[in-house]
Amino acid sequence: MKRKIAMGIVAVVVVAAAGGVWYDTHHHSVPPQTTSHTTTPKPKPKPAALDPLTIEAMRTRGYKASPITTTQSLGNQGGYTNAVVSFVSDGLTEYALQSTPTTPPPAVGYPVIILMHGYIPPTQYQTTSNDYHDFIAAWARAGFVVIKPDYRGVGQSQGTATSGHYAPDDTYDIMNLIASLKHYGLVNSGRIGSFGHSLGGHIALNVADISPDVKATVITNGVVGSMYDFFYNWPHSPAPNDQPTATVTAELQKLLADHGTPKSNPDFYNQASAINYVGTINGPVQVDHDVGDSTVPFSFSQHLNDALVAAHKNVTFYQYPGDDHQFSNPSNHQLLIERTTAFFKASL
Repeated sequence: MKRKIAMGIVAVVVVAAAGGVWYDTHHHSVPPQTTSHTTTPKPKPKPAALDPLTIEAMRTRGYKASPITTTQSLGNQGGYTNAVVSFVSDGLTEYALQSTPTTPPPAVGYPVIILMHGYIPPTQYQTTSNDYHDFIAAWARAGFVVIKPDYRGVGQSQGTATSGHYAPDDTYDIMNLIASLKHYGLVNSGRIGSFGHSLGGHIALNVADISPDVKATVITNGVVGSMYDFFYNWPHSPAPNDQPTATVTAELQKLLADHGTPKSNPDFYNQASAINYVGTINGPVQVDHDVGDSTVPFSFSQHLNDALVAAHKNVTFYQYPGDDHQFSNPSNHQLLIERTTAFFKASL
């Protein structure tokens, strides 16, 4: 990985807002010889709309499939081919790098891994860059189609780039991609896995919580803490340490204006914390984090692991000493590739 990829959390107990049922206990007696009449019941108030940042809102939202179309063939890479493909997300054309094994496809299609990359400045990002090349090559040569989607507003993808932490748009794009994969003949939609690094780890955890179609999840140096962690347990908080402050300023100001802080409004922020919804995750989870990561706190992955264990999920937590946010240490880098490849082969 050549660029800083970006995206953690103290587990917070979810406080679900319970819908109250109102009972009319006011009893009226009818005076003798007086004609009785029926009182028209008052209409029940409509439930308040869910804030888009909450996990439940993302879960109940609709996601539409679109054709996945090859826009540029990049040729054989040695055991796999690369191509730029496009799909539509919320009416916007988004692009992705697709890596396909050169081995004949299984009768039911290749298993597929969605790679959610970390933060790269939107104007610098390129779909065809070598970021994550070693991971993509290992997985594709092991028989997986690998799709690395651009986020909206990133590279040539349409739309406006958002932070990924304080806006749901990036999660929407992955969910729309999953809907499209379910109609994509090249892959087996029953064997979808995901990998998220840094910022991509946050998105991958959202997706794992809300999509029953993801059967295996890997999160590496991920921003997977609670919203409370984002505000109070992360350097430079509440602006994340994995993105320029300017990227999130408007989103953060609106969030604070609408909902206050995690200390003043814990109910809302608990509902917007993916770590509180891991009980709905399907399939095993592998968590990897460098102990000395100076970009995303190691404690975020510790808290995620604790939450998964408490939810009785199948989780493996690997800790890597003496490295950085990009896993630049050659031995750790190779070990991470081997562990993720073995995990996906065993899980998909």
